Order: sequence, then C-alpha cells, then structure tokens
Amino acid sequence: MLIDMPAPPVPSTDSCKDCTLRGLRMFCNLRDDALQHLDQIGVQVRYPARVNIYRQGERARALHVLCSGHVKLSTTSREGKTMILKIAWPGDVLGLSAVLSQSDYEVTAETLEPCQVKTLRREEFLAFIDKFSEAGRHSLESMANEYQSAFRDARRLSLATSAAGRLANVLLDLGRNAACGKTEMRFTMALTHEELGNLAGLSRETVTRLLGKFQREGLIRIKGSSMTIADAHRFDTLTEA
Repeated sequence: MLIDMPAPPVPSTDSCKDCTLRGLRMFCNLRDDALQHLDQIGVQVRYPARVNIYRQGERARALHVLCSGHVKLSTTSREGKTMILKIAWPGDVLGLSAVLSQSDYEVTAETLEPCQVKTLRREEFLAFIDKFSEAGRHSLESMANEYQSAFRDARRLSLATSAAGRLANVLLDLGRNAACGKTEMRFTMALTHEELGNLAGLSRETVTRLLGKFQREGLIRIKGSSMTIADAHRFDTLTEA
C-alpha cells in the first residue's frame, strides 16, 4: 500500500523484499518470507521536509521504519525548551519502545528532508514479531542500539571539555553514519547551525565560528549543503580534548 503526501518523489523501492540496502539495516535484514509479510502489513508513506511524523505525547498506535531520508528526534519540556536527541538514519525504527510499552511517544519525529517511511500499526507489528522470531530479535537489537547511541550522546556532552570537541563529535557521528563503512565521510548537511548547536550543547554563533575554523584548518570541506570530513584523524584528537 502506498500513500503519497504532497512531496517530491523519493528514490526508494516500495518493497522491503526488493530493497538493495536491507543488508545494511538492522531491523530490515530479514528472510524473504518475513519481508513479504512486512510488505503486506506495512503502509509506505512519503513525507515532505520539515513535517512531523508524530509528536511527543501522542498515543503510540504505530511503528515507523525509516526507508530513506533523515528524521530529527527531539523532546520539549513543559517550559517550551526543546532538545534534539538524535538524527535518525535510513533503517532506524521510530517509536519502537513506545509501541512495545503501549505508552505515548516520548519524542517528536520531524523530517529534515523528503522521507519515505514504512508504517506498521501496533497490533499488526506485535503479531508480526510473534510470527517471526527473527523480527523480534532484530527489534531487541534495535532497542539495544538506541540505548548505546543514547549513552554515547550523553558521554559526548558530559566528557568533551571543549566546544570544538563537542562539535567535532557530532560531525564525526554524521560522517560515519553516512559513510556506511566507506573511507570517505561525505554527507548532506540538513541541519541548521542552531540545530547542530542543540545537538552539541553549543550556541548557534559558536557553531558558525567553529565551522569556519574547521574549514580554514582543512578539517572539513563544505560545498553548498554537502560536507566532507577531510581529516578524520585530527577530528578524533579534538574529541579527546
């Protein structure tokens, strides 16, 4: 099933079974019979940039598998202060813990660019992992990966002593995720300087100043919205500062 929202076309297959990237994705790397069933119960949705897939506090009635694009996960306090917790990449499962615990979504999921998402209703997802134990195991692995990611983020914010180290850590995470094991760390920067600062615990002005400094020192190259980490080794030394 395919639902088109008002958005440019997204270059991604509508079938999980035919997806050439599924081997790189934790949750989607399933046997053919499980993927065929996933295609039957899932609804493929295309979202434009900068819209909410779901909002913090809404009842979690569905699970969302990100097929293409990037999604910002953020939480907002009662006073209106917002904190970005994570940037979700293709293959990430959104809303998993809320669906399993039958609770509300803990975060708001906002697209950063046109995205393609496979949505599974809660009841059908639970029946799916009951029928296919492999899918249940992959769901647990996805939750464990979320925990490890949250731990790394907390460590980055608490242990990096310099502003340059904090920002370098964020950019390295983005570069490594985009590289998928390749040597070149080149990615499209869909985040604003303010959003980068939110992730790194820095002001927008500090991010702008540091990006200029990184460019002058040859650590990164920026061309339009494309960013390349030119010297990952030197970047690594900044994160230890």
